[in-house]
Amino acid sequence: MDTDQHDRLFDAVNTAITYLLQTEVDQFENALLRSMGVLAQAVDADRVRLWRNHRVDGKLYCTQFYEWSQGVEPSQGKEITIEVPYDEDLPGWETKLTKNECINNIVREMPANERFVSQGILSLLIVPVFLRGDFWGFVGFNDCHRERLFTAHEESILRSASLLITNALLRNEMTQELTDALKKASAASEAKSRFLSNMSHEIRTPINAIVGMTMIGKSASDIEKKDYAFEKIEIASAHLLGIINDVLDMSKIEANKFDLSNVEFYFEKMLQKVVNVIDFRINEKSQKFSVNLDPKIPHRLIGDDQRLAQVMTNLLSNAVKFTPDQGSVSLRLYLIGEENGLCSIKIEVADTGIGISAEQQTRLFTSFEQAENSISRAYGGTGLGLAISKSIVELMDGEIWVDSELGKGSTFTFTVQLERAPGESRPYLPAVNLKNIRALVVDDESETREYFTQLTQRMDIVCDTAADGREALELIARDGQYDICFVDWKMPVMDGIELSREMRASGTNEPVIIMISAYDWNAIELAARAAGVNGFLSKPFFSSDVVDCINTHLGAKIISNTDSLDSGPAVSFDGFRILLAEDVEINREIVLSLLEPTQIEIDCAVDGAEAVRLFSATPERYDMIFMDIQMPVMDGLEATRQIRALDIARAMEIPIVAMTANVFREDVEQCIAAGMNDHIGKPLDYNEMIAKLERYLQS
Repeated sequence: MDTDQHDRLFDAVNTAITYLLQTEVDQFENALLRSMGVLAQAVDADRVRLWRNHRVDGKLYCTQFYEWSQGVEPSQGKEITIEVPYDEDLPGWETKLTKNECINNIVREMPANERFVSQGILSLLIVPVFLRGDFWGFVGFNDCHRERLFTAHEESILRSASLLITNALLRNEMTQELTDALKKASAASEAKSRFLSNMSHEIRTPINAIVGMTMIGKSASDIEKKDYAFEKIEIASAHLLGIINDVLDMSKIEANKFDLSNVEFYFEKMLQKVVNVIDFRINEKSQKFSVNLDPKIPHRLIGDDQRLAQVMTNLLSNAVKFTPDQGSVSLRLYLIGEENGLCSIKIEVADTGIGISAEQQTRLFTSFEQAENSISRAYGGTGLGLAISKSIVELMDGEIWVDSELGKGSTFTFTVQLERAPGESRPYLPAVNLKNIRALVVDDESETREYFTQLTQRMDIVCDTAADGREALELIARDGQYDICFVDWKMPVMDGIELSREMRASGTNEPVIIMISAYDWNAIELAARAAGVNGFLSKPFFSSDVVDCINTHLGAKIISNTDSLDSGPAVSFDGFRILLAEDVEINREIVLSLLEPTQIEIDCAVDGAEAVRLFSATPERYDMIFMDIQMPVMDGLEATRQIRALDIARAMEIPIVAMTANVFREDVEQCIAAGMNDHIGKPLDYNEMIAKLERYLQS
């Protein structure tokens, strides 16, 4: 090799490396191709190609990533440059290249040369590239115009140049990955900063209401104003508790400690509680709310009913929030399949609200983000609800998605897998012989009439329907009196109150009249009672609501397998005594006040040590213990362990129930491990307290 050619090669390498080192990340690909071109021209090659290796099931493949060509047809991205197996298409190459030896040949003299001949290649130089001791890939130099062997000097310099190019490529990829990671981290940090700012506002708002209304209530001179202040404090407290629960749930999700607690539950009862929570907000905005419950969904299921209700409540709350006054919100639930007792249930929440753009939808289920910053300012909210809902749904082996357009409302849909409960039966056992009942339903909404028709057919009740008051009076005049009439309040032509008045005046065989409405009963009760209405049924209603209503108003005892706490006389625990271990005075006062109507006797201990002392002194005095966990002197866990370790029979028998704000799954497990029987979370739920007392005192 003459001196001029030697210098040209070194100049080419220096120029190529300069291009690569002085180029910004976004221009690197152009610089890489220019560098490959400079090297090709220096050795009079027509094509330079950069290949990268990868293995699949132990088999080595190579794929072309970059190509520079001049005067010949490019091959980038064609079948011959993608997923090329060494052992089949490049025989002998893997063995030679892994020894860090170059392949420098005239194609005509090579075995199995068809793939190279088809590309017009006459001569080639293949330079292996090793990174960190591994065979990373190779750089190929093609001559498509003459047969020749590349010189040893060319081979040596191109080997070094190929290694430098590959290192520059990897460095650029790492820089790009680092840049992308920094952008994501910056975006996440910005999102969390916005979230914290928004959260500060969300928390301070109800706290301000609580503090302000407390001052107003304390200074109020009349009961009505005090009651008003208490009502606002209750609403603000519930809102604050919801925010705190969202934050705690999100913390558990990010720590991978978010689990489900599966229990057997009545699906319809769970649904009723969801509707009761959302009903007030719907009435406030005068929105139309409908529920379509597939009768094929089993009445009793096994799953985490509280988390399922949380998802539905969140979606319904959002639907109500983002739907204007007089708009519509609907909840539709379907059984879409069942296999080996595992039920696939689809739940849809649709609204006629503001809608969500396609771009906003991409961020909906992301933690710490809302669809748009302006939404949080205009409507409030933490932006955590949908991310939490997605986690819950996925834990239930389901998925969640949204269909929406700006200005055209939204439909959120999710699926869950729930197990059919063993021995599944109907949720109610009517105490009235339903075949002897004639019912009339009067409502201008066809959906309500259709719902009653389908329900009464399943219950063997004879039921007629009318779209307005005049049609109802004509049916009564023609077919005689009915045993029970369900009458809508707001109807055209004649409203429900006027119709009730006419029905009472039409004959002596008076039917039971039940007013049905989505509006607050308190607003119409006086006028309805004066018109002869016997009772009220709130929309949307469920089959058990209708059956309970029939049984109640036709003078029969309700026979039900459902939760006995929803109705009935106050529970009495007269003759029982419990020990309450609680260090916070206001918490003791709350328990004493809530349980006062039950006539149960309560002794109080201000820490765990006192609880152990009181029980040790008179173990037969107590029927049950409510035990706080975090207390001074001795905590509830240690107090429980010491009580269980006492050398008296009663110490092992007495029910001990944790009553604590420690509500994570691991907290409950700690309580059980310490010897407790059960757990109640704070803030206290009155019905849950009564349920625990009934379970352990009346069993």
